[in-house]
Formats: sequence, structure tokens, C-alpha cells
Amino acid sequence: MQHVARANLEGEQAPPPEADLPRGDLTVRTIAMPADTNANGDIFGGWVLTQMDQAGGIAGVDRAQGRVVTVALDAMTFIRPVRVGDVLCVYTRVSHVGRTSMKIEVEAWARRFCTQVRERVTQATLTFVAIDETGRPRPIPPLVPSPNAA
Repeated sequence: MQHVARANLEGEQAPPPEADLPRGDLTVRTIAMPADTNANGDIFGGWVLTQMDQAGGIAGVDRAQGRVVTVALDAMTFIRPVRVGDVLCVYTRVSHVGRTSMKIEVEAWARRFCTQVRERVTQATLTFVAIDETGRPRPIPPLVPSPNAA
């Protein structure tokens, strides 16, 4: 998703329609290395997808309280490239829980090398299924409210 800046009446740039801040919990943070590049010197999209799948799996295991497997990925659009030296930050948020499956929204952001500039590079919704020791789907336990919740 690309943001198209809108001008107000004074000719100043308005902020994008949605706040450009990561949504969810920071789940994976790693640095993009030269071995992860394509012939253009950009980081492979598959490497970014791997980091997103790992982050979704971590969030899924936490929510399901056990093993999960990835079963689906909605459409993904790469908004901006990731470059060597960028820190890839992957944020996750469980958006839906069914009996045995859950949808996890995943956003990947790049903190550009030697700067504090952060840009969203892609996002997707991944579906995970909770499985038992034999690999069969199992029910996801209900959320237990924390004793500190107000």
C-alpha cells in the first residue's frame, strides 16, 4: 500500500490517512545481511517472508499454548525494498481466533541503516492451525484474563 500525500488548503502536506506506526507487538528483530540479497543488491522478498512467518509462528505458539503450523497467507505487496544493514522489525497481532485456527496480522518495517528512519516494507495476514503431537488440529485454549488486568 503506497500513501499518496494530500495537500491542505495552505499547500502543506497532510499526513497519510492512517498513522504510519507499527501495529502489534515487536516479535522479531534482525539485521539484513549481504548473504540475503538478490542480484540487484536488495534483500530477497523470500527472506522477508521467512522472518514474517517466524514472527507469526512465535505469536501463534504463544496464543495457542503449543505447536502451530502455517496454512495460509493472504496477498502480500512489497511496498519498499529492504537493504543490507537495515534492521527488519516484524510486528504481530492476533486478529481472529477460531476453534483450531487463528489469523495473525504481520507487518514488516525496516529501520534504515545508521538512522532512526522506519518504513513499512510489507504486511500480510497469516493463518495458523494449532496441532497436537501427532500433527492433528487441536482446539486453541480460551484466553485467561491476567490477574493484573483492570
